[in-house]
Amino acid sequence: MQITVEQLTKRFGAVCANDQLSISFASGQIHGVLGENGAGKSTLMKLLAGYLRPDEGQIRFNGVIQRLRGPGDALAAGVGMVHQEPLDIPAFTVLENLLCAAPPGVFRSRRAAEMALRELSAQLGFTVDPTARIEQLTVGQRQQVEIMRLLLCGAQVLILDEPTTGITAAQARALFAALRQIAAEGRTVLFVSHKLEEVAELCDTVTVLRNGRVMPPGQLPMPQPQEYLLSLMFGDAGTASSMYRPLPTIDAPPVWELKHVTVRSGMLQLVDLNHRFTAGRIIGLAGLDGSGQQVLLRLLAGQLAPERGQVLVNGRDLSGAGPLVFRQAGIEYLPADRLHDGMIGALSLTDHFALLQRSGVLIDRRRAEELARQAIAEYQIKATPITPIAALSGGNQQRAMLALIPPDARGILAEQPTRGLDVASARAIWSRLQAR
Repeated sequence: MQITVEQLTKRFGAVCANDQLSISFASGQIHGVLGENGAGKSTLMKLLAGYLRPDEGQIRFNGVIQRLRGPGDALAAGVGMVHQEPLDIPAFTVLENLLCAAPPGVFRSRRAAEMALRELSAQLGFTVDPTARIEQLTVGQRQQVEIMRLLLCGAQVLILDEPTTGITAAQARALFAALRQIAAEGRTVLFVSHKLEEVAELCDTVTVLRNGRVMPPGQLPMPQPQEYLLSLMFGDAGTASSMYRPLPTIDAPPVWELKHVTVRSGMLQLVDLNHRFTAGRIIGLAGLDGSGQQVLLRLLAGQLAPERGQVLVNGRDLSGAGPLVFRQAGIEYLPADRLHDGMIGALSLTDHFALLQRSGVLIDRRRAEELARQAIAEYQIKATPITPIAALSGGNQQRAMLALIPPDARGILAEQPTRGLDVASARAIWSRLQAR
């Protein structure tokens, strides 16, 4: 299926996310869409998938003008989207999620749906058990489920928004192999990313967006020089080389100290942890997805209580005290899932600052708006004080969440703080963390 957009425009208040875009995506190819965070990539994809409606312009599928009222209309027309955060029901099985999402009449029976799921999983090289609950799967496996659901529901165009965020290298290779196979069957794949090496490896063409516009000369065949693509994305060939700097050796007391701690979350258990996390340092925590990093961070944030041992914060034993007590002790947690766990998508930055007010009976709305304006200027957030957080790009959401951390915070737990961010946004986040 060929997709064409003509003079497509979408605004969120004073912010023009897509500004008179005109692009065409041919069938049987993998099309890369590049751009920094806030460039308008996700907005364009949500317009094509029916999650948003354009303010101006036209969308055509195989030459036919579309009036999409929602994602159901788009999928009925053959267009499906895999989001950064999969849209699934964690407590249901893979098969149950498929049956819930499938339009009426797609599957004759539950058994037919399971057989189709197993056949497609084997065909694409995925290893997904239809009887497994979604909450037991890794991010990569949940993504595979979403891809198979859309294909089984008849999608001829597959949109993937930052699909390699939060998955392992092996899962990314399996994904790329599956996408090549899907395109070889005549379907259209739109691959949204800011990672140049992935676009160079996978895509047949690339379109670069900047500030909501298609950068001249428009759609380009791949490969292209990396420096050239960077110049289209950022206006210069910026690199991440200045993002890191060595930290001085600091002799400081520990913010956290773990003494023979054992903690459990679901099936995962961390045993006999003994460690000191001192002030004035940025301490990295590495490992494959699901190997315990989140469990440790939730323990240090007071969200999980230890089964045994002690958790000391600034020298005080706060074992099992709860997240509110940890926050009162100066501990701030930035979760990986910005919208579900970190902020409230329907609320603005002003609303969030209002919720953080610690004193008084009444909310000082004027003070909250003043803080929001200061944060927007200082953190270079592309929004107004009243823009809903859900309307921001991933990079601007991350900057907003960082801006909400009180200046007197003693310890910051940042879970994948640059997840899904481009070079410039990642540089800004690291600079802010280093300044802290």
